Amino acid sequence: MDDPGLPALRGEAQKGELISYWPYCQAVVRADGRYIKVFEPGGAVVPAERCAQMDVLLDAGNFTTPRILRKSSQEDVIVFSAIAGPTLNELGREQGAVSDEAFARAWEKWSRAWVAELNGSYNPAAQIVLDSLPLRPAEWEATKMWRRVNDWLRHNENVPELSSQRDALRAAAEQVATNLLRTAPDPLVWSHGDLYDKQIIVPDGDIPPGLLDFDSTARAEAARDLAGVDVRLELHLRHNRMTPARYLTAHTQVLAAAEELHVSPVRFDAYSDAFWLRLALSPLPGRFSLAIAVVTERAAQELRQ
Repeated sequence: MDDPGLPALRGEAQKGELISYWPYCQAVVRADGRYIKVFEPGGAVVPAERCAQMDVLLDAGNFTTPRILRKSSQEDVIVFSAIAGPTLNELGREQGAVSDEAFARAWEKWSRAWVAELNGSYNPAAQIVLDSLPLRPAEWEATKMWRRVNDWLRHNENVPELSSQRDALRAAAEQVATNLLRTAPDPLVWSHGDLYDKQIIVPDGDIPPGLLDFDSTARAEAARDLAGVDVRLELHLRHNRMTPARYLTAHTQVLAAAEELHVSPVRFDAYSDAFWLRLALSPLPGRFSLAIAVVTERAAQELRQ
């Protein structure tokens, strides 16, 4: 596979199965016992640094993290060790893979570990790492959201048949930005930054859950990660990739973690709206109409309350 933005991809893709690909940006190849992440030249510097920092920050043993096996001299490839076990996404989508009871235990295992990690104390070295991470407050979230929205509007500004969609997107973005900024934020804590069920592995026995992909780790409100997990679960439900019973099981564990971490319900809802709007900008078919409908309905429910 040739990608001028990812010159290392051609060689690395021959070593396994390409499981994720963003043209000119990033790719992931699954090989025997390892995962190969391919970046643009120089693009692996920060991800490698973040992974090393997580070895220090997450040293309490609540989670298992992958090890770096190899880095290329061009700083465009990182090879990570694999963590044994299925992801929460795989457990939810493969109805016959585990029983409902085992599925519930897997989500409870993650929820307990997540609460323990965010409620725990840090040793001096870990605190230094935490203090060095980028800040991602609500203002940053709103600014990034508007940047994505404006990019979409510019890209589609000369398409007459998208006039109503442009109006709906602007209205939804105004609502989301208002919700993010109108209430007092919760404290900033460690944030994975891209947390959802494909990033969480649940090994058998007493082995701690695994976490993948720390490229976006930062300090943010706890609501940001939890809302991201919850929105993805609802998306699975709406696309019939998860049964209603299993959705309720997982959703309940997300809300339990939010309650234990004293996440304000209004902040959880604000970040949920922001994630739905992000999904609206996805190029995948049907995402725009579904996500805008969800945000609009949530706004209407808020007015009725």
